[in-house]
Amino acid sequence: MTMFPRTMVEDVSVSRMIIGTNWIGGWSHTSPAADRMIVEKHATAESIKPMLETFMEFGVDSIMAPFNMLPVLVQAIHETEEKLGKEMIMIDTPHLNVNNTKEAYAESKALLKSSKELGAKICLIHHSRAEQLVNKNLEQIVRLPDYLEMIRDAGMIPGLSAHMPELIVYSDQNNYDVQTYIQIYNCMGFLMQVEVETVNQIIHEAKKPVMTIKPMAAGRTTPFVGLNFSWATLRDCDMVTVGCFNENEAREDIEISLAALERRRAEIGRRASPDNNQAAFGKRK
Repeated sequence: MTMFPRTMVEDVSVSRMIIGTNWIGGWSHTSPAADRMIVEKHATAESIKPMLETFMEFGVDSIMAPFNMLPVLVQAIHETEEKLGKEMIMIDTPHLNVNNTKEAYAESKALLKSSKELGAKICLIHHSRAEQLVNKNLEQIVRLPDYLEMIRDAGMIPGLSAHMPELIVYSDQNNYDVQTYIQIYNCMGFLMQVEVETVNQIIHEAKKPVMTIKPMAAGRTTPFVGLNFSWATLRDCDMVTVGCFNENEAREDIEISLAALERRRAEIGRRASPDNNQAAFGKRK
């Protein structure tokens, strides 16, 4: 069986496909009804574990989430690790309190300690908090080194979630201790703040590996189109974060991705139709 390719984030080996968790946590980017469907489906660890086991079967052992917000997911991860006898690489995206007060700093330190205790090896400050620190006039991320040092002190590798593309540019420019980035990147330009071509250039010029997210634009393009685009236009060191609803979607996304990387046809079968006996669908096997 083909194992998924890997890359390095500092001294940690990470699968180039990362398990995304919006479709576990209930953040569909689609509708409140979809959010509720996700939460109801994944209310227990038992519903999540088959999907994690499918990813692990192909060496996709890296998973991204705000773990403190998803205790059921953390339970599923550790039970999967115990069952398979293999470790999952947990990539945390905590919502730190970045107010410039002693109380806020203490709160952030406590949250990062919790991240480490839950099992995280890599920690990227969530974009909603990091972007509060951006000063475009100075081309700096003010006080960012304080939080990166906190992450190091907690025993994790520091990173930066960058929905705002300037964060990658400013971080590299100022030589902050950021060892990997998260960046939205998809063929639809969904939630991207500048053109796809520009973000592609920023990713290719980044000093560290980039974890791209939302490759299927939260369902606005198909896995075949979205994943082929991402794998064809990223560097060998970069990653693609893929969110799935169940183990069947995971298996399809893995096959599409491996086929893209291996330059072969993806064996994903046919879609259903009220009438599959149509010439446009090709010959039935």
